[in-house]
Amino acid sequence: MSFSAIKTEHAPAAVGPYSQGIIVNGMIFTAGQVAIVPGTGKLVEGSIREQTTQVLRNLQNVLEAGGAGLNRVVKTTVFLQNLDDFAAMNEVYASFFGDPPPARSTVQVGKLPLGALVEIEAVALIG
Repeated sequence: MSFSAIKTEHAPAAVGPYSQGIIVNGMIFTAGQVAIVPGTGKLVEGSIREQTTQVLRNLQNVLEAGGAGLNRVVKTTVFLQNLDDFAAMNEVYASFFGDPPPARSTVQVGKLPLGALVEIEAVALIG
């Protein structure tokens, strides 16, 4: 079984004992991404729309570093601080994914790192 970590400067560095992504058997499993601007360690300022945009850019960069892209995502999990932000997040999310979009679960959580409004993780196929 092939097993390797993804590390890219184009997405926020891991701030704990985890990898930005793991490649195993032709698939990528990403860590959850929040709206940190790479290289700064700071959360992007703005609403759920701006944060979702930054999260998906970070996710895209991790996937591309591993040999995939958003067009190869088969499943995402979206964590929202407030489910009332679902419609605005969903609008931005839809602009990043083609047809058919990946399977998805969305849940409201009590708190996210750095006070983020949204976090997204993904599973993608390489190729």
